[in-house]
Amino acid sequence: MPKFHDLSEYAATIGPVIDAVHVNVHASARKEVAGLLPGFLIDLRFTLPLRPLTRRSLATIYRYGDAASLDAEIRDHLGQGTLAEDGDGALRPTAKALTFIDGLYAVHAATTERIWAGRDLQTFADLAGRVVDAAGGDSGGELGRESGGDPSGEPGGAFAAMAPPYEPVGTPAGVLLFNRLAALRYHRADAHAAAWRAAGLTAAEIVALGPGPLRDRIERETNQRAAAPYGAITEHERALFHDGLLALV
Repeated sequence: MPKFHDLSEYAATIGPVIDAVHVNVHASARKEVAGLLPGFLIDLRFTLPLRPLTRRSLATIYRYGDAASLDAEIRDHLGQGTLAEDGDGALRPTAKALTFIDGLYAVHAATTERIWAGRDLQTFADLAGRVVDAAGGDSGGELGRESGGDPSGEPGGAFAAMAPPYEPVGTPAGVLLFNRLAALRYHRADAHAAAWRAAGLTAAEIVALGPGPLRDRIERETNQRAAAPYGAITEHERALFHDGLLALV
């Protein structure tokens, strides 16, 4: 098993692994998902059944996107009858959206069962769950304050909007793992946003920023900010989590 000098180094290493596992599931399920409803309900599958979202929180979740495109997406979902907007601006899923999410969970259950057959998914899901819980406890700390400084976003950032994930009774371990990893990606995204804002950059500027000392400094600070929740699992569990996820790619 690999050895990591500190939590920051671990965050730097586990981040790309989490990304690869997440992308692999989406790619493996693409054909089946294509027959369902399009749009950002795929991303929001594990938050909308639990809590409404506002336009501000969606702007944080999609902080690198175009505001006009996001507004158009929201209008499309309102027109399709998959979202309803309250008088206070809260966007809630309709019965049609919840039916779609149930179908999406079923697709992801079948996909993870197929591509991860024979793996100890419950162990990895439990470890991911402990890290998500720890990240939630951190949302009121430095990272939460930094994320709340985003003029387009909500206090706590994207992770506060997206976690904890929707986990109905009977959700298979593969889906639990997939969605918990997806939630952790938002925690790291908030850490990254806090780092580039601290460097005085905008979303557009960090997207355009090439390799060099400033990029390296922002990545180091991102890892430092993203590291703390991994302290909720032991050194042995961190190595087990890393190797186990790597084997799922």
